[in-house]
Amino acid sequence: MRGPLVYHGSALPLAQGAPSGQRRVPSARPGDFFGSQAPMTRKVLIIEDEQELAKLLKRQMEELSCTVELAFAGDTGLQLAESTTFDLILLDIMLPGMDGLEVCRRLRAQRVYTPVLMLTARASEVDRVLGLEMGADDYLTKPFSMAELTARVKAIFRRVDVLSEQARDSQHPLRFGATLSIDPRSREVRVRGQLVQVTHKEFDLLLHFARNPGRVYTRAQLLDAVWGYSHEGYEHAVNCHVNRVRAKIERDQAKPELLQTVWGVGYKFSPESASP
Repeated sequence: MRGPLVYHGSALPLAQGAPSGQRRVPSARPGDFFGSQAPMTRKVLIIEDEQELAKLLKRQMEELSCTVELAFAGDTGLQLAESTTFDLILLDIMLPGMDGLEVCRRLRAQRVYTPVLMLTARASEVDRVLGLEMGADDYLTKPFSMAELTARVKAIFRRVDVLSEQARDSQHPLRFGATLSIDPRSREVRVRGQLVQVTHKEFDLLLHFARNPGRVYTRAQLLDAVWGYSHEGYEHAVNCHVNRVRAKIERDQAKPELLQTVWGVGYKFSPESASP
């Protein structure tokens, strides 16, 4: 039987004595969850086999003006996520039957891009990166505080809102000669006229670069802009995603044309240097 996983109230492990490099987590106040504007109800799916924890998460989300549905197994959670529109999925990795990684992989394969916040007792960097590569938007390791959970959820919703505003403002495809085209509306990427399959997060990363050509981004800036948060230990996920995007859009990966490394700093998008 697992020990206690969630700290409630003012017991904030990251707020006091947090490891170096981690941000202090602000206290959770439902009134400021959606900012100063009137709250808009968000719909959250919680897929968690520990029923007491699932109910605790449900209460916390309801305090944040969310409506919540629960699933206690991977297959039932997948069915709900496929048949109902949600604004967020809280997804445990260690589930009976179909685990959370497989649930996430299947959702992304079916082009279901609901944001996913993975919950797990696994804390290694390999597990974090694997979850993100399966298409998760964030990864929270147990035990965690409700304040940290709230901060992560807020970051995801904030990022979704920003992307939605950008999509409304610019739905026209971005074209870079005959080499690359990116369509924000259909979320399609074409390289030299050929459709290229990219994941949800790979598309967001490439679109962010393409909308800001020539600008150099650090890994921390990319985490904040594309994932919606900054957290030490996740920079490797940025490297993995950049390399995966490169493998799909570059003619010669040994000599990058579009996504270039700026040594000691980060990455930049340089369409003017692409070969015709």
